[in-house]
Amino acid sequence: MLRSFRVSNHRSIRREQELVLLPAYHDEEPAVTVAAVYGANASGKSNLLDALRFMALAVRDSFGRWAPDGGVPRKPFKLDPAAADEPSLFVVELLTEGVRYTYGFAVDDDRVLEEWLYSYPEKRKRILFERENDEIKVGTTVPELATRLELLRGLMRPNALFLSLAAQSNIDQLMPVYRCFADALGFRTRPSSYDLRRVVDFLRSSPAGSARFIELVRVADVGISDVLVEDDSGLRQEMAELETIRARMKSERENLLSQLADKGIGRQGRGKSRLEALETELLHVTRRLRLAADRARDCPAQIRFMHNSGGELFDFDDESDGTRSWLRLLPVVLTALDTARTLVVDEIDTSLHPKLTAQLVRLFRDPETNPRRAQLIFSTHDTSLLGTMLGEEVLARDQVWFMEKGQNGASNLFPLTDFHPRKGENTERRYLGGSYGAVPVLSDREFADAVLGRNVAS
Repeated sequence: MLRSFRVSNHRSIRREQELVLLPAYHDEEPAVTVAAVYGANASGKSNLLDALRFMALAVRDSFGRWAPDGGVPRKPFKLDPAAADEPSLFVVELLTEGVRYTYGFAVDDDRVLEEWLYSYPEKRKRILFERENDEIKVGTTVPELATRLELLRGLMRPNALFLSLAAQSNIDQLMPVYRCFADALGFRTRPSSYDLRRVVDFLRSSPAGSARFIELVRVADVGISDVLVEDDSGLRQEMAELETIRARMKSERENLLSQLADKGIGRQGRGKSRLEALETELLHVTRRLRLAADRARDCPAQIRFMHNSGGELFDFDDESDGTRSWLRLLPVVLTALDTARTLVVDEIDTSLHPKLTAQLVRLFRDPETNPRRAQLIFSTHDTSLLGTMLGEEVLARDQVWFMEKGQNGASNLFPLTDFHPRKGENTERRYLGGSYGAVPVLSDREFADAVLGRNVAS
C-alpha cells in the first residue's frame, strides 16, 4: 500500500508537497483506501498524479529503456528560471509484505543525485542502500546486494536508478519495493487506443472475470444486457486483400523493371511514368496495410453490445461517452481489487454520472468488495462526492485533498482535515462556497464584458 508521496520541482509543483494516506480518525488502519484530489482547472491535480507516474516509470525503465546518454527526462517547474538548476525530488512510503519502506531519489536534467531505500521491520530503521551520485553504500542487512555490488557498480549509469538496475539482478531484499512500482501501481490518466485491447484481454482472461465485468456493465444502468467478443473478420479480410494487391503490384514492378532493363532505355518515357505511378500506389497500399496491422495489434477482436431492448448489436463506438468511460475503467478497477493494486485515475468523473462515480468509490471503501485493501487515488471536479448519497458519505473526511495554485503559479496541496471539519458537515456546500479554497475565482461581469468586447482594445 502507498502511505505517502512527496514531490518537488515537477511541472507546476515548485516546493515540496506531500500526499499523506495515513488515516486521521482510525489509527488501526495502515492507510486509507481512497484519496480524492479537488481543485480548479490548471491547479496542478494532474501534475501530482503525473509525478507519481514519473517515479514509477523511472524505477521500472530508467536502466532498461532510458538512453544512456539521454539524461533524465524530468519536467522541472518552468515559471522560475532557478528551478531548472535545482533537483526534482520524489519520495514514497510503502507498506508491502507486512514491512514498511521509504524510497526516494533526487534528479537533475543529467543524472541521479541521490537515491535511498530504508526498511522498518519491527519499527526499526534499516539502511538497504544509500546513493550519492555514483557512490553506493549498502546496509549490513543486505548481504546478497553486498556480494554483487562491484558487478553492479560496473553497470551503473548516471541517469539510471540503482533500484532499477538492482532489480534486473533479482536482488531478493529489493524486489518487494521494485514490484510495488512495476506491478502494484496502475495508472489511468487518459483514454488510449490500448483501452479496447485491455477490455478484450480481460473478457477473455477467465469466465469468472468476464461474468463480473458484464454484471457491472448491466447494473450500471447504461442499457446493456450482454457483452460479446468476436474476432474481427472484416479486418482480417481487409488485410488479406491488401496483401494480395501489394503482391500483385510488386510483381508488376519487377516485370516492368526487367522490361526496361532489357530494352536498355532505363527509366525513360511511358515506362518510367508507369513505374513511378506504380511505386506511389505501392507505397499507399503498404501504408494502409501498416495501419490495418496497427489496428489489429491494438485490438484483434471486436466488442459487441446487446441492449435491453434487443435488436441489432452495437459496436464500441456506437455507445455513449459515459458508457465507453465505464467500460474502459472496469478492467483496471477489477484487476486492482483482485490484486491489491494502487490505482491512480486522473479525472475519474469524465463523462460518468455522479451516482456511478460514487459506486466506483464505494467499491474501494467497502471491506466486503475490497478485502485486499486495494487503493484508489483520483482527481475530480465532481463535488457531489463530498456529500452523501442515500444517507451515507461517499468520501471520508481524511480522504479529501485540495490543490490550489498560488500567485507565483506554483501548486500547493493540502487536506480537508486542515480545516477540522465536523462529522456530518456539508463539505460540498462549504467547498463550493470557497471556505477551503481550491476553487476558481470567477466573475459574471467579466465573462459578460469578454463576450461583449468591452475590455478589448480597438
